[in-house]
Amino acid sequence: MPRTTYVVPPTYLPLIGCAALFCLAIGFVSWLHQLHYGPYLAITGFGLLLLMMFDWFRTVIHEVRAYQLDDDPVIDHSYRWSMGWFIFSEVMFFSVFFGTLFFIRVFILPYLSGAIPEGTMTHFILWPDFKNIWPLLKTPDPQAIAGPKAAMEAWGIPAFNTLVLLTSGVTITIAHWGIFKKKIKQAVLFQTLTILLGILFLYLQVQEYAEAYHHLGLTLGAGAYGNTFFMLTGFHGFHVTLGTLMLMVILYRMLKGHFTPKPFCI
Repeated sequence: MPRTTYVVPPTYLPLIGCAALFCLAIGFVSWLHQLHYGPYLAITGFGLLLLMMFDWFRTVIHEVRAYQLDDDPVIDHSYRWSMGWFIFSEVMFFSVFFGTLFFIRVFILPYLSGAIPEGTMTHFILWPDFKNIWPLLKTPDPQAIAGPKAAMEAWGIPAFNTLVLLTSGVTITIAHWGIFKKKIKQAVLFQTLTILLGILFLYLQVQEYAEAYHHLGLTLGAGAYGNTFFMLTGFHGFHVTLGTLMLMVILYRMLKGHFTPKPFCI
């Protein structure tokens, strides 16, 4: 007897997700411009985003388990494509910030310093003392925008946090294979280790930000170097935060016995 095709019912969740992202973006920008409602709007958007994700994931899990779709090849194919497009969107997201950093260092700084002919007049009229040196500790107009006292070191916390992330990739892979091999204790143990590594990463990043803010004068208002540093590392920390929360939910489902060694199971 052929299986009946399951049609996903209409949902309001994408609308809530769009509203959450809109509030988060507008609130964050308003926060940067020191508008009083900025922090509240950003926090509201973040809260709505978490609620939307929780409700959406809960709905999907319920549909798959209620209609026995965990071995449906069509569902399997759709989720693989969804994950592929999600990863592609994340690559494009961070490409924007890396592209901004590349544009500043390769085009803007040589222009302002007079290193290229097109910027010679601007350099000598507006900022004759400005030099093309990165990290940009001395801004073109130090009286208007104060640069940081020093740049962040590549070693120390940043290097250790890189090791933490690489190690978490190993532990989550071991946990994954624990499910395939029906070794639940192995899966739970290494899933827990991955979560602890994510929390450790976030703790160390808070320490790094405290050092940058209090001792190095590195803030979002500290010129192009401060902007790009916090935008890149801040959004990365935001992704790690969401990823750690998702791993906690997965650990809870592991303990409930929701996963099997099947190639596709949710």
